[in-house]
Amino acid sequence: MGEFIKVEIDLAKCAGRKKIAEWVQVCPVNIFKMEGNLPAVVAENEDECTLCMLCVESFPKGAVTIHKLYED
Repeated sequence: MGEFIKVEIDLAKCAGRKKIAEWVQVCPVNIFKMEGNLPAVVAENEDECTLCMLCVESFPKGAVTIHKLYED
């Protein structure tokens, strides 16, 4: 898990979808990977997140949640 950012995927919202591999590739800092037919978070890359929100926009609504583990 990242020290500053925690990324969660709701796998139920992704299961059975056809474009999962495309969603995984949208991240510019490789926070996601495929594990079988489902997306997974690469924990050691979480703190590289730039909060660009491309994943939130690409995955199904509500499938990705980004938690800031620090105060603004």
